[in-house]
Amino acid sequence: MAERKVRVRFAPSPTGALHIGGVRTALYNYLFARQHGGDLIFRIEDTDSNRFVPGAEEYILESFKWLGIHFDEGVSFGGEHGPYRQSERREIYKKYVQILLDNDKAYIAFDTPEELDAKRAEIANFQYDASIRGMMRNSLTMSKEEVDALIAEGKQYVVRFKIEPNENVHVNDLIRGEVVINSSILDDKVLYKSADELPTYHLANIVDDHLMEVSHVIRGEEWLPSAPLHVLLYRAFGWEDTMPEFAHLPLLLKPEGNGKLSKRDGDRLGFPVFPLEWRPESGEVSSGYRESGYLPEAVINFLALLGWNPGNDQEVMSMDEMIQLFDIHRCSKSGAKFDYKKGIWFNHQYIQLKPNEEIAELFLPVLKEHGVEAPFEKVVTVVGMMKDRVSFIKELWDVCSFFFVAPAEYDEKTVKKRWKEDSAKCMTELAEVIAGIEDFSIEGQEKVVMDWIAEKGYRTGNIMNAFRLTLVGEGKGPHMFDISWVLGKEETLARMKRAVEVLK
Repeated sequence: MAERKVRVRFAPSPTGALHIGGVRTALYNYLFARQHGGDLIFRIEDTDSNRFVPGAEEYILESFKWLGIHFDEGVSFGGEHGPYRQSERREIYKKYVQILLDNDKAYIAFDTPEELDAKRAEIANFQYDASIRGMMRNSLTMSKEEVDALIAEGKQYVVRFKIEPNENVHVNDLIRGEVVINSSILDDKVLYKSADELPTYHLANIVDDHLMEVSHVIRGEEWLPSAPLHVLLYRAFGWEDTMPEFAHLPLLLKPEGNGKLSKRDGDRLGFPVFPLEWRPESGEVSSGYRESGYLPEAVINFLALLGWNPGNDQEVMSMDEMIQLFDIHRCSKSGAKFDYKKGIWFNHQYIQLKPNEEIAELFLPVLKEHGVEAPFEKVVTVVGMMKDRVSFIKELWDVCSFFFVAPAEYDEKTVKKRWKEDSAKCMTELAEVIAGIEDFSIEGQEKVVMDWIAEKGYRTGNIMNAFRLTLVGEGKGPHMFDISWVLGKEETLARMKRAVEVLK
């Protein structure tokens, strides 16, 4: 058989915000597709009409746009295998349901919820399977005339898959190796419901993957128990030769490692579990990585390493590097602890890597919030000096606001420790020295001031600490002459004069 083109899909349900675990699944599909020159399909699995949430589909699409994960075809992207929304494929599924019925691979069941509950109460560990189906109201125990009459009357029914017992089903998983499950533990799954004329997930995803020529199904570990059923469905349709290869990804675990990561964990420990802020109609707002100040590249890099090892010690990787290094076989079988502090570390790294101009652009709205308008060149300069001190762009204000706003007050602890009896006199003298400096570059200032300190026999620490207090209002900031250079001579002298008046 000729080697197939790699085609993978990400198929979320529009039932709410996109969990960060879903983002990782989509990312691994994207990396796999790009590495193999393949296609990534975006499909919406909305067969469960009761769980549909308005706005969820748009939210998911916006999330991937922000993250830089691009799809080749699907909902809102177009393509030759549409429609890509399952609710628009009713007639397609009906055709394949009928094929299974005609080939005795499925049957129609009329059991009501009450009848099923009664059987559950009567039989311990009830499972609708080969041992039970002969006792129930279905097309295997009723005549064709009875079945046709009930359908004609409009009686609701489901179509169940007919699973033969005691057969070992082999699932070859690219991450876990061969998984063998005996068919006797599987129930006759519902594949179609007449109530809404829609298939269940199991049938729809098999039919769609086949018709869309999906070559690999890369999905979460929670779908591993369903994989034998899916293999049997491929076999029932006669599609075994083109059945996709499976890879079941490890779960994202709570930071403590005990159980699956949930929104509650994020709320409890103060980190997002959604890519974007989610505002459902209920009004309960959930935080997002974008609104929390994370850079999309940092989120992607952080997620990529939760369950995958590139085979070297490299941690910070561009998307192109990840595509080059990605190997599905290097994904872990065991769950990955969600180390949210590592996510903060990655954000810090990416702030350092980005050009100062780009960080400055992102910092401008923060300045505006504080009523500051400054020349862009100044913002770029300040960002270049201070970005190594922050993990989030919004934190820049706390570490560098003094570059834009003169101190309105002076930190008491710093004053007590750094402002000596002669500080007012020394700062007045220093102001005269600074006023006379012609070359106000960092180097120019430093030479003149240091020569003056040496000439006067002052202690450098005392002078520089008091100088810092006059310009900053506390004992923080970069090199002193960096600060005075950015402020300029006029602003430096004005701040020094005011400090002396207030602190003398």
